[in-house]
Amino acid sequence: MWSHFRLSCIFCQRVKLTWLLSHFQLKPAFMKEVDSHFTEFVNSLVAKSALLDSSSPASLFPASCAEKELHKAKNSRAPPEHGKIFTARRSLLDELFEVSHIRTIYHMFIALLIVFILSTLLVDFIDEGRLVLGFDLLVFVFGKFPVVFCAWLCMFSATVVIPYNLFVWWAQGYSSSSHRAIHSFFYGMLFTLFQIAGLGFGPTYVAVAYALPPASRFIVILEQVRLVMKAHSFIRENVPRVLSSVKDKSGTVHIPRISQYLYFLFAPTLIYRDNYPRNPTIRWGYVATKFAQVLGSLFYAYYIFVRLCIPQFRNSSQETFNLRGLVLCIFNSILPGVLILFLVFFAFLHCWLNAFAEMLRFADRMFYKDWWNSTSYANYYRTWNVVVHDWLYYYAYRDFLWFFGKKFRAAAMLSVFTVSAAVHEYVLSICFGFFYPVLFCLFTCFGVVFNFTLNDRRKGPFWNVIMWTSLFLGQGVIICLYSQEWYARQYCPTENPTFLDYLKPRSWACHVKM
Repeated sequence: MWSHFRLSCIFCQRVKLTWLLSHFQLKPAFMKEVDSHFTEFVNSLVAKSALLDSSSPASLFPASCAEKELHKAKNSRAPPEHGKIFTARRSLLDELFEVSHIRTIYHMFIALLIVFILSTLLVDFIDEGRLVLGFDLLVFVFGKFPVVFCAWLCMFSATVVIPYNLFVWWAQGYSSSSHRAIHSFFYGMLFTLFQIAGLGFGPTYVAVAYALPPASRFIVILEQVRLVMKAHSFIRENVPRVLSSVKDKSGTVHIPRISQYLYFLFAPTLIYRDNYPRNPTIRWGYVATKFAQVLGSLFYAYYIFVRLCIPQFRNSSQETFNLRGLVLCIFNSILPGVLILFLVFFAFLHCWLNAFAEMLRFADRMFYKDWWNSTSYANYYRTWNVVVHDWLYYYAYRDFLWFFGKKFRAAAMLSVFTVSAAVHEYVLSICFGFFYPVLFCLFTCFGVVFNFTLNDRRKGPFWNVIMWTSLFLGQGVIICLYSQEWYARQYCPTENPTFLDYLKPRSWACHVKM
């Protein structure tokens, strides 16, 4: 009896041991299967989230059902709630810099800046026998800063007072006016006159009459363009609401508070809303870091011009023009051109806008998207500068379709390209002091062609390589031709220049004179 009991116990222990062994053998396979299903679930969730984000009305030429619904009625403007939707989100680079591999690329650019600094210091020490720590180029390009500050203060004060009060006076008198068309035409003409004469002619006159240096002119002219776009957005978003309230015969007419308008003028967006998503706190350390990165980018650009551009172009006007020299100039300008492109993107679109967004607790930080992954120029134009793209999409492209009808999509797209190219060329012409439409031709000719040929149907790494190659060549052409023209006008000045002298390229004839 006792032996039977012992045998049964031994049998039970063996069964238990066998079950445990099989359990531990099956556990890795079971956990691997669970992990695989969980990974698939998370990936599908992320893909759906990205799809929802990309389906927002931020693309320039969508063909979605929502867009078709927006343009059903040609005689009614899309209300503001059907426009851009602001949500709390971080900038893409802030998320990418949390990855150590991406942060290493950032460290590589810092190392390159250190190499530029050491190269400049060593060359100056060998040539001069001492360390030369002057920054004459920066002092020159940012000269006459008091004039710049006074011009900005006048522009900003006028934009605060005039468009807001014109809108308030128009809105208060519109519902009770017996001649609403005349009433609206009168205030519309006053606003247009302010946009053209006040913000249009005034800052340009200051930049030219006071002979501001290039960077100072950039500050004045870019602020001029920004305030023109802001004022237009404020009027464009609020006028339809007043018209709707009068049409519905509601007793109240919505007029934004001056504080809301003032916040919009400082906010890093060109689309007006009464309220934006806000962060609860301000990270002042983050603000200081972003402004320090802007300052570092300025010094980076300084050393790029000192080491890569000025030695190449200083004596270019003294050499005989030939095709070989032009080709070498373009290819030698690709490296500084691409570095300047990266610095403009990083310093302004990431650091500067994020610094102001943080100070204002502005939560929507999507100032750009992953333009570096673009396989088409259509996608590149949409993702490079989301802030300006949104304004062009809602107030140029979509209003063009509202006015002429949705069958004129190609004409609307071409009009957007033309407006954008003209504004870019206007900024460069005023800031450099001469008209040389290199960027305008690249934008309107090659930009339009690439937009149709390298469109969203092009996918894959090959098309990304093509996009980057053409972008590199374009930057080389821009840096080469504008630098040659700048130095040609320094070495080949004209006595008593006429208006046509500012339009004719000097670099073409300067080689003959030398």
